[in-house]
Amino acid sequence: MEMNGGEKTNSGMEGDPDLQFLLQGGDLLKVRSTSWKKTRYYRLQEDCKTMWHESKKNFNTKQTFSLYDISAVRMGRQSEGLRKNTEEQVEGRCFSIMFKNRRKNLDLIASSEEEAKQWVSSLEKMIINLNNLNAQQKSEHWIFSCLRKADKDKDDKLSQSEMKNFLRLINIEADDDYAEMLFQQCDKSKSGYLTGAEIQHFYELLTHREEIDVIYGQFAKTTGFMSPENLVEFLMKEQRGKASVALAHKIIEKYEPDEHVKAKKLLSKDGFLMYMHHPEAMILNSDHNEVYQDMNQPLNHYFISSSHNTYLMEDQLKGPSSTEAYVRALLKGCRCVELDCWDGSDDEPVIYHGYTLTSKILFKDTIKTIKEYAFKTSDYPVIISLENHCSVEQQKVMAHHMSSILGSALVTTPLGDGMPTDFPSPEELKGKFLIKGKRLHKLETIFASETAADDDEDVTEEEESNDEDEQKEEEPSKKKKKLKLAKELSDMVIYCKSVHFNGFEDAVKNLSFYEMSSFKEGIAMKLAEESANAYILHNEDKLSRIYPAGSRTNSSNYNPVPLWNAGCQIVALNFQTTCLDMDVNQGRFLVNGKSGYILKPAYMRDEATGFDPNTLTRGEWLKHKTLHVMVISAQQLPKLNKKKSSIVDPLVKVEVYGVPEDVAVKETNPVENNGFNPSWNESFEFDVYVPDLALVRFVVEDHDSASDNEFVGQYTLPFNSLKMGYRHVPLLSKNGDRLPSAGLFIHIMVVDVK
Repeated sequence: MEMNGGEKTNSGMEGDPDLQFLLQGGDLLKVRSTSWKKTRYYRLQEDCKTMWHESKKNFNTKQTFSLYDISAVRMGRQSEGLRKNTEEQVEGRCFSIMFKNRRKNLDLIASSEEEAKQWVSSLEKMIINLNNLNAQQKSEHWIFSCLRKADKDKDDKLSQSEMKNFLRLINIEADDDYAEMLFQQCDKSKSGYLTGAEIQHFYELLTHREEIDVIYGQFAKTTGFMSPENLVEFLMKEQRGKASVALAHKIIEKYEPDEHVKAKKLLSKDGFLMYMHHPEAMILNSDHNEVYQDMNQPLNHYFISSSHNTYLMEDQLKGPSSTEAYVRALLKGCRCVELDCWDGSDDEPVIYHGYTLTSKILFKDTIKTIKEYAFKTSDYPVIISLENHCSVEQQKVMAHHMSSILGSALVTTPLGDGMPTDFPSPEELKGKFLIKGKRLHKLETIFASETAADDDEDVTEEEESNDEDEQKEEEPSKKKKKLKLAKELSDMVIYCKSVHFNGFEDAVKNLSFYEMSSFKEGIAMKLAEESANAYILHNEDKLSRIYPAGSRTNSSNYNPVPLWNAGCQIVALNFQTTCLDMDVNQGRFLVNGKSGYILKPAYMRDEATGFDPNTLTRGEWLKHKTLHVMVISAQQLPKLNKKKSSIVDPLVKVEVYGVPEDVAVKETNPVENNGFNPSWNESFEFDVYVPDLALVRFVVEDHDSASDNEFVGQYTLPFNSLKMGYRHVPLLSKNGDRLPSAGLFIHIMVVDVK
């Protein structure tokens, strides 16, 4: 169907050889196991963003996947599936498509090395091209592909029934009267169908944003356009930002699509909307996309993005273990990963959840994977947390693998000269690995004139392996298992020596700064509730790691916020589980360049602090503010149910997380049957007393009066990273991936309370 703007679906790539290669497609060998390898035809569809593949299954509806869903295309036998199910000689012909959601990798073999390279480079180019589109272009993509789908008989015209089909595809339900009215309005030629300019008019009616018109109209005082001075007034008065005429000229130069308007140094409504959709104008302070915090403080002065039982893809009892789980966690910015190590066959240690039916992976493969993906998202140090159940012999193998694979990146001696008195900083540890585990002697023995005996010695096994219910935890008679520890492995533990926690007083008296404890969530929550200030003081000097209760066999998570409020740094969550707690975790670590390290507020790094999140007294932490939020509208919310008649009834919740006094939730009324451009214009007010620890979450749900609402999308960010004024809010799926065209439009104001 030829339409104005339709050519934008391949974003100016017409004639590109990579695009032509993908549109033509070809046969690839799909690999599922050593015995299941079948030839399938793959090609890119005409919308230039959906891959189609032939399927031999009857009634298979899942014959396509979107390029937006691809997280990476990897050349060679890099996936676990290809390493296990193919021979080394086909290395150059192999490639894998990794997906953002929980979909399994697609492992493929091309007929030649050149062809494999062509598939990988072509797919990568298309993905980069799609990701570079701005939100306005993405929404046009979406509209035009739906228009094509609606034109059932491919006659380049839209009949009235095809138009109703189109409205359904873009998530708007129109009653017959409204559909007919809209059709008559556009059908200027009175031919009974829409074509050419009429479709363009139809499109304009659909993409019309009344709220943007109103804002633009208030400031466009120069013959219906915004002058640089008008734009400065908008930026200062509404957006509460610094602005200058020079900045306004830059914005016009960058975002105005109409060359004639740009030549007059003016900004049209289209240019204004393009600017408002750009990340620099959205709700997250764009300065916080980079590392903006002081990274030279001791390591324990940061919250650290941390994963529990990182090897598990699903539940804790019978699901698969995979090196892919480490890839996913590390690419999400995780900086502390966990390895449960057990004796394996052929003297090769394995990783799995002991005494369960979870599958096993090799320790050495895991260390190789960690090395490869550790610093792709963040340059800052990775802590490898070992839960060690191996014999002395296999511990020596573990030490050998870590030493040979990680090489000089592994910290095996304290930094600097002499015995350290504090942790090094994330900056000093850039590109380094730290081992957390048991150690035979105190670190001080390295510097003692006579070192302690080198024999293997007994130490208490990791606390987490004794993961029994809360009552047993309290029994004083409970005996800890003893474990022989190999010196080679012990010597690799420098800054993160695992010790048992015997109370805050004991820790002050007997523990060195590098001796850290792991706390089960129930015990940690109790300490955070009853002894928050003591916990904060403990964490000012030492590291604390929190892990989920053993009863969470389905890999559910716990709320990390109360533990951050108590200064705990390593709050380990099940990264494979999509839930509110993971949303909040990703929101906490969204900023500071997604480095996985967030500097704690100064009053949580002070050895004499009086801060207690549960009983707010006067102090530098108390910065009472009022947050005003107006939820104005949403755009292009995804359909949850693929049935043609299904349309969402969206409502928006605004949630604040932080110290108990700040926790609050408010919600709009639902809008019936409109996921395309619902409008609310509802205002809320929140009191926020400790903004440094607060997070704000926007969540869209599909209202259901008969059962629980269904999740549509969300976005969480730190309170101090909010930008004021009129802002678009991107929305993320359950898996934490950006929903390409969906978003909220809101107005934010933060006022100091005197």
